[in-house]
Amino acid sequence: MNRRALVVGVALVSLATAVSGCGSSRPASVSSDSATATPGAGRVAAAPGPPLLSGPAAAAAGAALPLVPEPSEVTALGGAGYRLTARSVIRADGGPAAAGVAGLLAAELDASTGYRLPPPDTGAGSLSVAGAGAGAGDDGVTLRLDPAAGTGPEGYSLVSGPDGVVVTAADGAGLFHGAQTLRQLLPARGAGTVAAVRITDRPRYPVRSVELDVARHFFPVPVVERIIDLLAEYKINYLHLHLTDDQGWRIEIPGLPRLTGIGAATEVGGGPGGSYTDADYRAITAYAAARYLTVVPEVDLPAHTNAALTAYPDLACAGAARPRPYTGIGGAEDSLCADKPEVYAFVDQVVGALAAMTPGRYIDIGGDEAFGVSDEAYDAFMARAAAIVRAHGKQPMAWEDAAAGGLGPALLGAWHPASQVPAGLASRLAAAVRGGSQVLLEPAEHAYLDQKYDRQTGLGMSWAGYVGVPQAYDWDPGTFLRDVPADSVAGVEAALWTETLSTPQDLESMLLPRLPALAEVGWTPQRSRDWSSFRLRLAAQAPRWDAQGLDWTRADGVPWR
Repeated sequence: MNRRALVVGVALVSLATAVSGCGSSRPASVSSDSATATPGAGRVAAAPGPPLLSGPAAAAAGAALPLVPEPSEVTALGGAGYRLTARSVIRADGGPAAAGVAGLLAAELDASTGYRLPPPDTGAGSLSVAGAGAGAGDDGVTLRLDPAAGTGPEGYSLVSGPDGVVVTAADGAGLFHGAQTLRQLLPARGAGTVAAVRITDRPRYPVRSVELDVARHFFPVPVVERIIDLLAEYKINYLHLHLTDDQGWRIEIPGLPRLTGIGAATEVGGGPGGSYTDADYRAITAYAAARYLTVVPEVDLPAHTNAALTAYPDLACAGAARPRPYTGIGGAEDSLCADKPEVYAFVDQVVGALAAMTPGRYIDIGGDEAFGVSDEAYDAFMARAAAIVRAHGKQPMAWEDAAAGGLGPALLGAWHPASQVPAGLASRLAAAVRGGSQVLLEPAEHAYLDQKYDRQTGLGMSWAGYVGVPQAYDWDPGTFLRDVPADSVAGVEAALWTETLSTPQDLESMLLPRLPALAEVGWTPQRSRDWSSFRLRLAAQAPRWDAQGLDWTRADGVPWR
């Protein structure tokens, strides 16, 4: 894609003003444009939500719980909380999945406290894998996986008191999300006390995704893993990898060596590019899966294919100019030839290889901005490509441009800004939804994190308008598209295109602080979301980013300290 709870008492305000440490932040902007970007179609102001907490000690506990995303329900229990010490025990109750979450939590607490808790195994020490007898009365943290817990998909409960903390979930994802909430209940650095609370939480949407463009600029495996860690902190559960575009082909495909030998050899600005081997890609998917993120690979077809055509020019239509490596910003406007049988053999080979490497259910076949392809040829191509995806046991995902392309039921990414929706697209998308497709909302004016925060932002673009933190936060996916019913919205995706982003620090500074805003849009019930509360809870996240050595932007509208 080329354009591609009201505040609880004065105590929470006091917490925001006490937040300190912004050593790795980008300079603050002096513009207010980010708070006044053009709203999208169907956008409504977020209704004031209920208080963050319920119960007799709500106001007092509110100051200690600047959680993002905001949980569904938090009740202050009063009294002393649980103080984590070097003698604390972390127990995993429920088998290997619980032990895996416990091991990750131990490593994360090691990084923040320096206590050096060992990973879970059969040995002794401060971490043990407990049996069914472990409970709330045991001093320490218990991570309990119980299919009968009734917490729902990805949901969890967390109860904290003076004797310990118990996180319970019906599935591994919920247990992992509960562990991330526990991390936010502790200081960014050093030991601390977990407030005496009961939290019951589950996501609003089943798909909460971030698209990472590794085609315009290539990023190696360790950088992608660092981004996965950040996404997991905010309960994002999909990583959508944009693996191919005009500027580069980034995934090894057996039998097609020139895709990476030639097609991966450059990037925007003429840099060296790069690509992932089969082993690299499997390492990314495994790292993500351990943190309960599903990887969705995208090969953009039939347009945005200049890198592929540079490697295999016979995939273009007869008479087309021979493609050359493209290193600019924008598109090269080349496309695969929808009339050639060998094109579909190519698509089958690529999709088959991706299907064999990908544990998740989706493969994205793109479909956007195919300006040089006739409507008839485009629809025929997308229908055949979707059938190939299904033949390899996966479900097709595509951009909303393909809504009329005969895909059958699919997941369609709705990306156009409200002011730039092509004629007829809304009706085609509505028809696709009636045919069984679901929509993943990523409207560029709210969710494209390559867009500048405001006119002072050095990185990024602004074709969709400025996307400040209020703009990223203040919209409702359930009502955003008037012709798409709320139950047809699968979730929310933030997109990070990299035409102007070439370093890990660039990625981080454009993700933060807008990623947590979109994470809350996808996780927290609309009735519970409120900007005046969120901006304070968001400000309290900054010391965590500093402690992790992350770059972030001191965006307008948030009371950073």
